[in-house]
Amino acid sequence: MAHDFDLFVIGAGSGGVRAARFAAGFGAKVAVAESRYLGGTCVNVGCVPKKLLVYGAHFSEDFEQAQGFGWAVGESQFDWATLIANKNREISRLNGIYRNLLVNSGVKLLEGHARITGPHEVEVDGQRFSAGHILIATGGWPVIPEIPGREHAIGSNEAFFLEQLPKRVIIVGGGYIAVEFAGIFNGLGSQTTQLYRGPLFMRGFDDAVREHLSDELRKKGVDLQFNADIARIDKQADGSLKATLKDGRELNADCIFYATGRRPMLDNLGLENTAVKLRKDGFIEVDEQYQTAEPSILALGDVIGRVQLTPVALAEGMAVARRLYKPEQYRPVDYQHIPTAVFSQPPIGTVGLTEQQALEAGHEVTIFESRFRPMKLTLTDVQEKTLMKLVVDANTDKVLGCHMVGPDAGEIIQGMAIALKAGATKQLFDETIGVHPTGAEEFVTMRTPVQR
Repeated sequence: MAHDFDLFVIGAGSGGVRAARFAAGFGAKVAVAESRYLGGTCVNVGCVPKKLLVYGAHFSEDFEQAQGFGWAVGESQFDWATLIANKNREISRLNGIYRNLLVNSGVKLLEGHARITGPHEVEVDGQRFSAGHILIATGGWPVIPEIPGREHAIGSNEAFFLEQLPKRVIIVGGGYIAVEFAGIFNGLGSQTTQLYRGPLFMRGFDDAVREHLSDELRKKGVDLQFNADIARIDKQADGSLKATLKDGRELNADCIFYATGRRPMLDNLGLENTAVKLRKDGFIEVDEQYQTAEPSILALGDVIGRVQLTPVALAEGMAVARRLYKPEQYRPVDYQHIPTAVFSQPPIGTVGLTEQQALEAGHEVTIFESRFRPMKLTLTDVQEKTLMKLVVDANTDKVLGCHMVGPDAGEIIQGMAIALKAGATKQLFDETIGVHPTGAEEFVTMRTPVQR
């Protein structure tokens, strides 16, 4: 039977928009439904506005460090409302770009909530549409745990729209969102406490990176408290919040921000009208081609809970569009050697295996590690250190992992990712001439293995 559309995409985030645009470019008739905002989490309440806030938080350090270079900087003042207003204006501009990308590629944009009513049917605000394939790209949503007083806490979505900068903030969580916002609030002048229920945050990253970042955050004044969690939150008469910890201690704050995980956004999606299955953790179960248990329905991006990164969703969207409508160009997404940046302060850049992962995979490893004070700080009193680390297979000389904590880590690790994807050996690193004077050159000048 003829359908209204070849592909109906639910969700106009990074993955959904990429799949829709390219499917339309390949000749498919495509619709996209979005009930919230164009661009998804990344553009609106994720990586883009977060990076803008990170830039803003850096200026306090820049002003301080300028004195070592002869600049007499007057008393600085920060206005949160200005930063948020300018951020909102930029996000609005990006929303318009996403709208133009869709409309100009021939995609029909439906701004309303889409609900699946059958394997080939979708309803949007009372209108029904049929489609050969339905693609679920609805992303994720922050989770605040069910504790007494949870209604007084905020998640990452609300953090971008606070009316004023809190004087005291408690951040709960040990992942990248938590450490990034700890740096943001601390840099902008808030008294910042970060709680994590485990012994060391940033689980999944190399242990050297985790320990180094905790040392540097403490140097910057973040009150890091591990093996600590909140039992309840109470609002005080003056509007402030009291957090009672599980060990009985009490902490006072003006804002309590949870960054303890995200769930798939499946609310009122109508999956009960299909054969789509969920994993035990609630994310949509798909095969290697992003197909669900319902043959006509696919899913990608954060909602499938694999690698929850914008560039990965983009790659998945491209793969779906090519497989369905341009199979001669199809190639599967390679989940190996995905580079990652965490815009903590200082930032993290990493690609490949951690030392622990390499050992668990059976590799005999040689470790190269360097810690040094960045050149920019040598004329200041700041004692921040950069960490660089290479994990090398002792038998093949292949570089298995590359890790960094320090200025421009995200920029530097992109080039390292190409090298690792190409299978570079440590000898090739050694034979590459460094760019001097830079921090990045340390990756090609480390000669002496770390003794374990």
